Amino acid sequence: MDNKVLNSMKYRISLTLKTIRAATKPIVYILIISALYSCASTGKSAIRKVSRKTLTKSFYQNQFTGIMILDPENQDTLLSRNSDKYFTPASNTKIFTFYTALQFLPEKIPVINYTYLGDTLVISGTGDPTQFHPYFQDSTLYHFLKKHDGPIAIHHPYFADDPLGPGWAWDDYDQYYSAERSSLPLYGNVLTIIKDDSLRTYPSLFREQLLPAAVSKKRSQEANVFFYDPDRTDTLEIPFKTDSMQIKLLLEKAIGRRLLQPPGKNTPMDRTLSGILTDSVLKRMMHESDNFLAEQLLLMVSNELSDSLSTDLARKYILSMSLSDLPQMPRWVDGSGLSRYNLFTPESMVHVLTKLYRQIPRQRLFDLFPAGGESSTLKDWFPGDSKPYIFAKSGTLGNNYNLSGYLITKKGKVLIFSFMNNHFRKPSAEIKTHMQEFLEGVRDHY
Repeated sequence: MDNKVLNSMKYRISLTLKTIRAATKPIVYILIISALYSCASTGKSAIRKVSRKTLTKSFYQNQFTGIMILDPENQDTLLSRNSDKYFTPASNTKIFTFYTALQFLPEKIPVINYTYLGDTLVISGTGDPTQFHPYFQDSTLYHFLKKHDGPIAIHHPYFADDPLGPGWAWDDYDQYYSAERSSLPLYGNVLTIIKDDSLRTYPSLFREQLLPAAVSKKRSQEANVFFYDPDRTDTLEIPFKTDSMQIKLLLEKAIGRRLLQPPGKNTPMDRTLSGILTDSVLKRMMHESDNFLAEQLLLMVSNELSDSLSTDLARKYILSMSLSDLPQMPRWVDGSGLSRYNLFTPESMVHVLTKLYRQIPRQRLFDLFPAGGESSTLKDWFPGDSKPYIFAKSGTLGNNYNLSGYLITKKGKVLIFSFMNNHFRKPSAEIKTHMQEFLEGVRDHY
């Protein structure tokens, strides 16, 4: 066979193979897509089967339940039940506060704004909650002021908020979870009473205002007069009343120096003192569901946006900007979720959680959220087999329990969910038990 015939045969064979490949490629693609669709469809069907088995029980009939589950990989809604309806979110509100803080706060907490007028140091609060705080014990401000030899003046920025938020239970004023909001918090705005061999108060300024009395309330409603049962030996945390004068007195006591008034009311501040990592405050707020930290974080956001401190300003700004695409606009009145005026939908919760998932590296994000079976508010619930499968924020008020966050399936897929329960009369432990059964079913079948 000569070379011309051989080359002609090779060309025809090559052409035939190309034709076969071209013809079969769409079939291969179709088969792959069909297989993937079949798997996703099977997983979605399994979740809906689990929901029919669980959520249709008579247990759920006399309450209001909403749930949404999203596969963020393909933006596929796997389950939606009352997800566009409004619920009282309780501390799920902190997810919105968390998102807002991440958009505006720097890597390190802004402790104070300050400037120099001649040899006078003028300082102004930013809302930073960490100074002398019982947990953080940050003394950045203390050391900064102690090393200044000249006069120190304290300027109080415009503070637009009331000390207690709208819709907070008025009779909780003496409870540790209801600490007042302020421009320059010190000691977490809480008096800590420690009784062992002796009686100690932190801060010590209130030692003379502590009276031995076994009464139901731990503080006078109108004044910083505190009560403790002499027979108690546990540590007590009681919020104290705050105002500009109280802040000044506490700071003077701490640094051992008198603070002056600034020469003008509108002294511009051109510098900022930085403190601890912002992530450490965010993590504490999310893991312990700390209401005080949540409120102060929004005040610090306001400080970044303007020359006044207003949680309302921070909320309205974020809702008009990066959260203007929410599927349902919330009624959002505080940073912590203490207020029953708050109204959010499961779909909006999932929307913000999805933004966070796309914005923050997974390891950092999951570390900032409580882990089921391990962390603080979720320590006793939603455990994994060998490691956590739930990373979520709970929200609890009387007759309400909600959980929103991230779920890792046994196949390693990440799902985003919001499961909200309102207006039940059963013990919350029963609600959590049924939620746990459902979420384990989702984990195992998708």
